[in-house]
Amino acid sequence: MAAKKINLKVLNQAGEETGKVSVSAEVFGVEVNEQVMFDAVQVYQANMRQATAKTLTRAEVSGGGKKPWRQKGTGRARAGSSRSPVWRHGGIVFGPTGNQNYKLSMNKKAHALAVKSALTQKANDKDIIVVDNLDLVEVKTKAIVEMLTKLNAKKKTLVVLDKENDSFVLSARNLPGVIVTTTNNLSVYDIMNTDSLLFTSDSIKVVEGGLK
Repeated sequence: MAAKKINLKVLNQAGEETGKVSVSAEVFGVEVNEQVMFDAVQVYQANMRQATAKTLTRAEVSGGGKKPWRQKGTGRARAGSSRSPVWRHGGIVFGPTGNQNYKLSMNKKAHALAVKSALTQKANDKDIIVVDNLDLVEVKTKAIVEMLTKLNAKKKTLVVLDKENDSFVLSARNLPGVIVTTTNNLSVYDIMNTDSLLFTSDSIKVVEGGLK
């Protein structure tokens, strides 16, 4: 039995329909699993987290080398250093060390299902745009703005390329809300954190092939 297909319009840079591309319903028409998408986003954000938070222990706080007062005869509690954790401005006992590990992992099949679910949700919402190509004559931000307007792309647009395209990347890098990525770096977080998902007719096939 042949796999079901979903037909998507293919536009040129002027926003005119030039044909259609058929993609598999096994990738763009699955039952959306919200839990696995949530898990994928959580893993992505945790793995992007930098463990830079750090506090100073009593050994690292400056000062405190001299005993504050003599051992006996003052009527006060014994004190060996003004950098003791019980003192103000003293060291921190159980603070972050800078070596925290926030890394999470996810099963490959579960991650693939999360990507399929995110793509299906975009397809259901009619937020996927397919363009025949994104080649530019020159590096020019204005050309990208005009093209996205003609394609009816929304404010936050994720552009997915199948190969490096320096002219397009350079032209789009100053546009707020426009993110350019490649098929091998496509994440569930990026898909969900955008309003329009812009593929080329080649890149959408690459994504489909990697998930089938």
